[in-house]
Amino acid sequence: MITYLYPQNLKATANLWLWGLRDFVILCVAALISVLALVHLKIFLPVAMTLCFGFLSIRLEDTTVLDFIRYAVRYFISTQQNYDWR
Repeated sequence: MITYLYPQNLKATANLWLWGLRDFVILCVAALISVLALVHLKIFLPVAMTLCFGFLSIRLEDTTVLDFIRYAVRYFISTQQNYDWR
C-alpha cells in the first residue's frame, strides 16, 4: 500500500524554510548581489537591505513579519479605539 502526503487541499503556497518560495528566490539573488557589491565596491548598504528584507519576509502560517507590524501599527497608532464602560 502506497501512502501519499499532500499539502493542505493542494492549494497551499510553496514554502522553503521560513520564507515563501518567491521571497526565498528574491533573497538569494539579493544576497548574491549584496556580497558582490560588498567585495568589489566596499558598499555595506545592500547587505543591510537584504537582511532587512529577509527578516520582514519571514512567513509563519501565511502571515509575514511585515504583516504583523502593519497590524500592530493599525491597532495601536492609526485607528481609533472605542471603549464601552458598562
